Amino acid sequence: QVQLVESGGGLVQAGGSLRLSCVASGRTFSYYAMGWFRQAPGKEREFVAAIGYSSGTRYYADSVKGRFTISRDNAKNTVYLQMNSLKPEDTAIYYCASRRDILVKTTSANYDYWGQGTQVTVSS
Repeated sequence: QVQLVESGGGLVQAGGSLRLSCVASGRTFSYYAMGWFRQAPGKEREFVAAIGYSSGTRYYADSVKGRFTISRDNAKNTVYLQMNSLKPEDTAIYYCASRRDILVKTTSANYDYWGQGTQVTVSS
């Protein structure tokens, strides 16, 4: 069993930055692919970014490419999402997720464990 706890959300003006963190329990964290997803009010949950166990593989949604960076520190069991140049359309609850596999996937159905989410609000 893996537990994920996100932090770092908040209110920021457009053009600003936030860094989300997700701390995972479990001794096999370094072997799990990790992802970030988000869900805005009235919308489906969507993929944001994902990273492989060695950080060699990273995927991004087109909407965040060039603005967001996913990274991980396996020694700290933590995955990060650095968000720059934030836009009002980035407003959503952001969820951290992990899957019991080293392969990186971009669909939520492929992830086994989820955090409780952290709210990100970008004002115009």
